[in-house]
Amino acid sequence: MATSQVETVTAGADKAKLAVAVLLVLAGFVAYFMLAPQGVYAQWGALLVGVLAGVAVFLQSAAGRGLVGFGRESSRELRKVVWPTRKEATQTTMFVFAFALVMSLFLWLTDKTLEWVLYSLVLGWR
Repeated sequence: MATSQVETVTAGADKAKLAVAVLLVLAGFVAYFMLAPQGVYAQWGALLVGVLAGVAVFLQSAAGRGLVGFGRESSRELRKVVWPTRKEATQTTMFVFAFALVMSLFLWLTDKTLEWVLYSLVLGWR
């Protein structure tokens, strides 16, 4: 019998951190609108502080650490990719354009042929 590993999705502290992060971002938005008489700099400053504080708290949670880990793994995998040369990319692009042109001509001819068969030969409308 195979053993399965069970992972806890989130703990209570992580849920609290996520709630605090959301509340900080919302507080930044509310402060943005509440500080309208104070001027644009106060509004944007309050919004920026609220959003940055929310992001900082989010990054301390398990979900935030998972997101940072995912970003690191993605970056590591991107470095492993063998990117095509300029010549290969140009050739592939030209092939796609040529295929799209041929396919559009084929579909246009098919449409006109069916139109001629149905309207002229079958229904006799023309």
